[in-house]
Amino acid sequence: MHAREDFHKAQWRRFGSVLGVWAIAFAVGACGPGDDRAPAAADRSLAAEVAPPSEPLPPAGHAWVIFGADTVIAEVAATSDERAEGLMYREDVPDGTGMLFVFPDNQVRSFWMANTYVALDIAYMDPSFRVVDIVAMEPLITESYPSAAPSMYGLEVRQGWFAAKDIRVGTQAHIVFGVLGR
Repeated sequence: MHAREDFHKAQWRRFGSVLGVWAIAFAVGACGPGDDRAPAAADRSLAAEVAPPSEPLPPAGHAWVIFGADTVIAEVAATSDERAEGLMYREDVPDGTGMLFVFPDNQVRSFWMANTYVALDIAYMDPSFRVVDIVAMEPLITESYPSAAPSMYGLEVRQGWFAAKDIRVGTQAHIVFGVLGR
């Protein structure tokens, strides 16, 4: 979870270290004897050295679904083929992992558990990532589990995870999607 910790660090800490490097570089450049580089060249090399690191991101095809102090590392199912397969044929879904289903619109959704061997919970979320319904789903059931309200996202996790983390209808999530180009 090192990358998640980096994500949650205050921006001032990184800003302070960049300022420190700039101050040292300025002091060395101003006081150093015999530097015959052109000022423009010195500025370019300094800029390359102190450029802030990019924000940490989940791996390609994944997202962090963050509920306060709890995070699910979710595979993203954004195409119709990915959504159709979902978590089928999996023998296990470890705690803190799952699948985030992403739809192009906001409407009542319905999932089933055909060929799914693990008991799951699904949190249906609206376009602002607010949980609008949580449904427990049993393995290998082909009956539908519809949402109680329109949703644009569905997050499947091991059954009981939401209850253990006190995540319920109305809970607000924050989602960080991984790099593009799965």
